[in-house]
Amino acid sequence: MSIEKTYAEINAKIKAGKAVVVTAEELIALVDEKGLTEATRQVDVVTTGTFAPMCSSGAFLSFGHTKPRMKMQKVWLNGVSAYAGIAAVDAYLGAAELPEDDPLNNNFPGEFRYGGGHVIQDLVARKPVKLKAIAYGTNCYPRKAIETMITLDEINEAILFNPRNAYQNYNCAVNLTDRTIYTYMGMLKPHLGNANYSTSGELSPLLKDPHFKTIGVGTKIFLGGGVGYVAWNGTQHFPSITNVDGKELCGAGGTLAVIGDLKQMSPKWLVGTSFLGYGATLSVGIGIPIPILNEEIARYAAAKDEELFAPVVDYGEAYPSFTPGNLGYVSYADLKSGKITVQGKEIQTSPLSSMPRAREIASTLKEWIRKGDFLLTEPVKPLPSPADGIVAHSIKEV
Repeated sequence: MSIEKTYAEINAKIKAGKAVVVTAEELIALVDEKGLTEATRQVDVVTTGTFAPMCSSGAFLSFGHTKPRMKMQKVWLNGVSAYAGIAAVDAYLGAAELPEDDPLNNNFPGEFRYGGGHVIQDLVARKPVKLKAIAYGTNCYPRKAIETMITLDEINEAILFNPRNAYQNYNCAVNLTDRTIYTYMGMLKPHLGNANYSTSGELSPLLKDPHFKTIGVGTKIFLGGGVGYVAWNGTQHFPSITNVDGKELCGAGGTLAVIGDLKQMSPKWLVGTSFLGYGATLSVGIGIPIPILNEEIARYAAAKDEELFAPVVDYGEAYPSFTPGNLGYVSYADLKSGKITVQGKEIQTSPLSSMPRAREIASTLKEWIRKGDFLLTEPVKPLPSPADGIVAHSIKEV
């Protein structure tokens, strides 16, 4: 007899304090011990986690009106520009934005880059941030300039809205050229000198629900230390699964657009990050609960590192020009071992994502649910899945 559960049934157990909640790693151990069917019967919710740089992040900020009122045309926060073409005193601060006078804009590799992600971390850390704005002046908004200090609690709204987070299965980056290169995947040494990856493997949220059976628009999540929601599929959402020798191999795959109240979040889980020769970004903590509605969902949630594979991509030549550069796949078990073999050469691996932090996120979300502080939300709209066959488009030159 098949096992079928509903969101309502699971939420009722959460409210009663009777739900069985485990992390994805704990589910793997339980399946090994008791088998998939019994684990499906016992477990109600599996929690996942990831903490990694996520460039496509940012925050909508509504500062409050000045006296006299002002329609802010250009805005800077600690010298980092924010986009103000929204409304009078609203702006969007992108995590990857750099100050206009940053030497990186002149192709100087530099070292530490302070950018939008660092401003967001400073805001959630309740540090004062310098606001500068200019305007052209109108009858209804006559003021033309302001410079002042703000804090997160002194502005009206602060909404973290990240258009592309939680990549399902990001590339393992290598470099086949004879020169060192600097990328958003870190420094890559020549002649396959190292390999960097940025997914938490068996804790990675979208690898545990690769067909988007439970994660959709409206899914409630752990976001930046607070509560957030999946707002839509993320940009560059191209979920695909290829069957090779009986194995399901995900490409870079799906992404999520996520949203939440920045004022509830923590500088521990939103961390401004700098990459040598590339620029600034924001490291984001995300945890997603997966309701175990049936055995199929449990099977994917219980996938082990040795069953999950990342694509190996040459960032030296193939990635920038978008020519074929896939060098095969490697398992997360191999990546986490510290060494992989590519083209017959043994290479040292390094993660850009943090496994200890991913575990902490999954465990924190587990406790929120067990205590009844976090109920599950059923998606109001499914996200595109591998079965939909979405095709990526590139900009055409004219």
